[in-house]
Amino acid sequence: MVVLAKAELEQIALPAAQPPMADVRAVDLSAAPGPDRAAAARTLVAACEEQGFFRVTGHGVPQELVRAVEAAAAGFFALPQAEKEGATGEPVGYGCKQIGDGGDLGWIEYLLLCLTSAGTVPAASFPFSTLPCAAAAAATASLSEPCSPLRELLEEYAAAVRRVACGLLELMAEGLGIEPADTISRLVADAESDNMLRVNHYPPAPRPEQQAGRLLTGFGEHTDPQIISVLRSNGTTGLEIAGRDGAWASVPPDADSFFINVGDALQVLTNGRFRSVKHRVVVSSERSRVSMIFLGGPPPGARLAPLPQLLGDGGGRSRYREFTWMEYKSCSHRGRLVDDRLRPFEN
Repeated sequence: MVVLAKAELEQIALPAAQPPMADVRAVDLSAAPGPDRAAAARTLVAACEEQGFFRVTGHGVPQELVRAVEAAAAGFFALPQAEKEGATGEPVGYGCKQIGDGGDLGWIEYLLLCLTSAGTVPAASFPFSTLPCAAAAAATASLSEPCSPLRELLEEYAAAVRRVACGLLELMAEGLGIEPADTISRLVADAESDNMLRVNHYPPAPRPEQQAGRLLTGFGEHTDPQIISVLRSNGTTGLEIAGRDGAWASVPPDADSFFINVGDALQVLTNGRFRSVKHRVVVSSERSRVSMIFLGGPPPGARLAPLPQLLGDGGGRSRYREFTWMEYKSCSHRGRLVDDRLRPFEN
């Protein structure tokens, strides 16, 4: 349950607005080698240059798995507050209303999972073994086993979506003419990669706020720090992206596609050719929104700088100095969501 004091609600209140629908490019990840794959790579590169945001079809993640995870997550967030808070512990954490350490608030509760390179959470340190089984979700999805704990569903889902992220990064390398093809994807696939899975729940806005004609901030405007983010929701509106002119546009819900964000680290690797997209979530629906975001980051010690292949034969100017992923995280740890976290690393 998300509970905020009146002053906190005022802090996250937004004026009612109806931004236009975003025109989101689609990239077919199932395109076979040849002209179709080359066209998909060109579309991907154009989308990253224009918006830093696109949607993926042909991703191969079974819809029954997605539905089961969404239902199991919704079941978890429906538990009594004491049970949800009792699930908190490394490497998994339950949080409510507070986002990060910089003082940002939102109409949100969430689960945050640290992942291994295989896309799973170490079972020995996972405190969810006592959570109720997602029996209803499993039955709805016609899974082979009659009872799938939330932990197991999240592990399977994370592994599947991580494969999507790596496939996209390889297609991206093809579109940019970068060799080898795994130049970027191996940063997400490494045994030490800093990958995370975030499951967000945005309850319906409290009635007094709806009557006042205002919206609430679910997750304030920000860019994602990592290389790539793979997101999907339960078909509910609320996600908005900012264009190059700063104007907000609403992302139409899509029951079949995944949405992809360019992250700060990818902006650095492409020397600013790709821009990490600024986005936010606005609570404007009477229906709960559940979203799941895979955040693919590099290993802590990975050194990040513009890729030489993208600086040109003449050794073009690098917009960013070299730094490690751990340096970046240490520098931005206590910042606000809206901060430009890359500024300290610009040349």
